[in-house]
Amino acid sequence: METLLYAAELVEEDGAYKLIVQDVVRDTIQVTPVPESAVARLPAFLSVLSSKLGSASAPGRR
Repeated sequence: METLLYAAELVEEDGAYKLIVQDVVRDTIQVTPVPESAVARLPAFLSVLSSKLGSASAPGRR
């Protein structure tokens, strides 16, 4: 059985990016500005993370 602990969204508004992370257990939300350069590197970062941890993505999630 899966239990959702955190939910994250990366949103763009008027050319600015922000990461919104919800701690589902504690019912809190944190918002952090993210530079465009970090947004551009996100796919590469996720690829490295997946290769180091193994492919642990849940079925139906990407």
